[in-house]
Amino acid sequence: MDMWWKVAVVLVMCWGLTSSEAREEHHDSSPRTAMFRAPLDFGFVPSVVYETHAYYEPGPIGVLFHMVHAFLYVVQPNPFPKDLIVNMVQQNMGGIKGDDYKKPENVVLLLQAIYYELGFIVLTVLGVLFVLFMPIVGLCFCLCRCCENCGGEMHQRQKKNGDCLRGFYMATLIATSVFLAVGVTITYAANQNITSQIKSTRRLVSTNIRDLKSFANYTPVQIDYLAAQYTTAKNRVLSDLDNIGTLLGGQIHNQLEREVVPALDNALRMTAAMREAKESLESVTTSLETLQEGTGRLQNSLQSERASLSNTLNDQACSNGDVTHTCSTIRGTLSQLALSANFNGLPEVEGPLANLDAVLETDLSNIVQKGYSSFNDTPRMVREQTKGIVSEVKGLLDKSCGEIIGFTKMFPVEPALENFTKFLTESQKNIEAYYPQIDQLDFYRWIGCVVICCMVVLVLAFNFLGLLCGSCGYDKNATPTARGCLSNTGGNLLMASVGFSFIFSWVLMGVVVTTFVVGGNIEKLVCEPLANRQIFKIIDTPYLVHPAKKNVLPGMLFQDPNIDLTIGSMYRDCYENNGLYSALQLETKFNFNKFLNATVYSLEMAKLFNSVNVDLQGMLLLEQEGKDNLIDFANTGIGEIDYQAYLTEVNKGVTVVDLLSYANELEAQADQLRRGALENALKGHASSIRQIHKDQVVPMEQAMGTLSQSIKLLQKTSRELPIKVTNVLNAIEAAEYLISNNVSHVVKQETEKFIKNIVGYFSQYTAWVKHSLAMEVAQCKPISNIVDSLEIVACSFIVDSVNTFWFGLGGCCMLLIPSIIISVKLAKFYRRMDTEDVYDDGAENWS
Repeated sequence: MDMWWKVAVVLVMCWGLTSSEAREEHHDSSPRTAMFRAPLDFGFVPSVVYETHAYYEPGPIGVLFHMVHAFLYVVQPNPFPKDLIVNMVQQNMGGIKGDDYKKPENVVLLLQAIYYELGFIVLTVLGVLFVLFMPIVGLCFCLCRCCENCGGEMHQRQKKNGDCLRGFYMATLIATSVFLAVGVTITYAANQNITSQIKSTRRLVSTNIRDLKSFANYTPVQIDYLAAQYTTAKNRVLSDLDNIGTLLGGQIHNQLEREVVPALDNALRMTAAMREAKESLESVTTSLETLQEGTGRLQNSLQSERASLSNTLNDQACSNGDVTHTCSTIRGTLSQLALSANFNGLPEVEGPLANLDAVLETDLSNIVQKGYSSFNDTPRMVREQTKGIVSEVKGLLDKSCGEIIGFTKMFPVEPALENFTKFLTESQKNIEAYYPQIDQLDFYRWIGCVVICCMVVLVLAFNFLGLLCGSCGYDKNATPTARGCLSNTGGNLLMASVGFSFIFSWVLMGVVVTTFVVGGNIEKLVCEPLANRQIFKIIDTPYLVHPAKKNVLPGMLFQDPNIDLTIGSMYRDCYENNGLYSALQLETKFNFNKFLNATVYSLEMAKLFNSVNVDLQGMLLLEQEGKDNLIDFANTGIGEIDYQAYLTEVNKGVTVVDLLSYANELEAQADQLRRGALENALKGHASSIRQIHKDQVVPMEQAMGTLSQSIKLLQKTSRELPIKVTNVLNAIEAAEYLISNNVSHVVKQETEKFIKNIVGYFSQYTAWVKHSLAMEVAQCKPISNIVDSLEIVACSFIVDSVNTFWFGLGGCCMLLIPSIIISVKLAKFYRRMDTEDVYDDGAENWS
């Protein structure tokens, strides 16, 4: 069976090779996890539920087990002698030869062992003395009584407290017999418990073997699942490679976008500036024409109105003394009815407008859009330029997948595990074939123990019958020589109890001593340290079995005792239902990194990724025509316009005086005159002036506002235009220089990120395999269950029951001594005497 376990372990270890290599790679590159686009879903490893529950609850008899354990602790309170056992094994590794036992170190070890076993030695010596002296004492007692000594004389001495003594002896014997009955009941219960638990042993054997079969059957399925999930990582890698244009090209685009897009945006904004400048120039031209035409009409209207008003003021009505002053005042304001601004002398803007029209004939917006399109075509350029590399990487991935599958097929795992399953089936059949013999042997054991119990029961029967007959037949008025038959029979039965006690006690004590020495030491030296796992510390002691072999388990499995693998650590891992790969530390036997570099992410694949080189020199952001167009825009002559002349005229106002205010003032002065023709004439002139303002001045003021706004916008544009054009051209040239000369750094940086992302998928896979191998694949709970089941069968089922057996039987043996003494004393009160005490007065007295 050990050979098959080794084969199974090695095969499972080889299956886990790829995952462990990836696990170390993942540990070396843990920062790569930050580059994962999304976690991969590998699903759940097929799990197996084991049947065995290696737990035992003894029930009511557990109280007796605890009593026995407490008694053994009193007998042997010393802690487990780990160091003593280790020293004894190491110093006597080659066996004791000749006078080796006389060596000081061996003498010391012997004394330490005696000190540890002192409690057992003392009780064993007492038991042996009991076995040796009890038959001798019984023989001497019989001979003594035959000589009418030791209570053998059939004569009862007179005692005043005879009734009290008889009652005391009877009560004491009843109590002793009750305790004997309890002891024999404990003995029988322990005997019966062994028989009952043997049937439970079959269940444990059956479930443990089924668990081992499940372990063997599920392990290949689990490992196949791990290997199949490589496809999940591979498919995600293939997906990224198929979308390398979007992923890698998009990232390169995003990095260059910081420089390129603002430059193109500024160039695109220049087209809007051109249109705004043209609209402003056209607005200036239109407004100027409107103002020039309006100026002529307004001048004629004002001259006509001024002449008409002058004629009115020269009328005879203005000659009257109280009116003369008002007319003179009005006459003095006639010069204010004149134009203030002169728009006829302003320079024309037809030249700059014509130049701008020529510039706008070139569609700069379309040229810039071509630059956008060329830049946004980066993903396609990346995809086209990396097509060959992607194809080779896909080929390497297929090759790696094939190598992994080929590697897993190198080892005949399924045939080996199938043979192991057959071996388990045959072993189960062989074990079950012994069940009838075990039952037969257990039956014989049970009969033997029942016979031993019957020895005590026989003594008990004589005790109780003697007490019953003696008590029922006793007549205190009868003399000792005249006691009845029933009373005499009771006394004889008690003496028969004494005889059988002498006959059986030493045999019973011999059984007790033997089982006590064996069962007690097994409990203290095997079961207790196995329960608290102290025994593993002895087995796992370095260099225990050989000075050159550090650890036992790796030396047996791998022929390498220097591996830091212990039985205790393996048991703990299996008890927690971890994977066998983790429990046996199989990663210490193979160079996983070498296999990983040769399969999952090889040097060849790394070279391919490092050879990625994206050439964007063919990308043209702005054609020369667009650049010339921007230069022509700056040279259209907008900056040469005399904006100050325009602003000066615009700021003057249309007329010297506000016509509405003038009309209101004229009307107010007319109201001061007497009603008549002059008043009406002046009010008519005020009304005419208001109409001129409404019809001619207001439109001219609106045109002046438009002209002012356009001139200011053009002035601002002309002031910033050279700098803006220069900045745009410089930004375009800088972006083009970046694309032509420095894009390799961006490409390399983003390519490294892309590669890390690809490797991250494999790292996720290897990390998942690592966790699965350690926790979910080939879960070795059946191994710890076997150890726990052996502990339950050997210690809880057998040793505890054997110890309870000798505990009860030993108590019976000790109680036989007072039973003998009390029975002899009490029989004197029940048996018919041959003689009795007679006094001189003829009276008889007995007690």
